[in-house]
Amino acid sequence: MKNRLSFFVVAACVAGCASNTGVVPTGKDSFMLAKQQSTGFSGLGNMKAEIITEGRLYCVSEHKEFQLVSSTETQPPYVFGNYPRAEIQFNCLSK
Repeated sequence: MKNRLSFFVVAACVAGCASNTGVVPTGKDSFMLAKQQSTGFSGLGNMKAEIITEGRLYCVSEHKEFQLVSSTETQPPYVFGNYPRAEIQFNCLSK
């Protein structure tokens, strides 16, 4: 029973450890945002949509318009540290 509980505690900690850069300025009105899962089990799923939404909301908070410049994501197989990762480059432009 103790081993089973330990397994679930460790699994819960690992599952909750995705990393997100937050919005990073890369130039005048230019930004980057990336997110990576902590394991290969979750896949890309909605991760790219999530960071696009986060970028869009950042621009709205600055009273500017979101413009996606580029996006990249890792390709399977998701093993040996090649975990699902998505990155976007975007601009926040004056309306």
